[in-house]
Amino acid sequence: MKIYGLKNCDTCRKALKQLPDSSLVDIRADGMPDGLLEAAYAEFGAKLVNTQSTTWRGLSEAERGGEPLALLRTHPALMKRPLIERDGELFLGWDQNTRAALGAA
Repeated sequence: MKIYGLKNCDTCRKALKQLPDSSLVDIRADGMPDGLLEAAYAEFGAKLVNTQSTTWRGLSEAERGGEPLALLRTHPALMKRPLIERDGELFLGWDQNTRAALGAA
């Protein structure tokens, strides 16, 4: 199981701690594997872009209106975190539903 997020993100660290068989992939340092961002966007759509983040608030109106996948490639911190991949299945965020689906406390 892989957790895609940021190493300094509190939510990603919580997920990593509660999922001991997982590993964290820092999307800012390591990037996203080919096709994963597209697959996540196909599944989650606009929810993949975190419009509550400080990165989003720092963007101009013109940048905010850009194509979401291009924005996420340019600004990895805009992605809602964590994005968890388990056996080809994707989970977004660390809410009660995701924890239950992954068997975390």
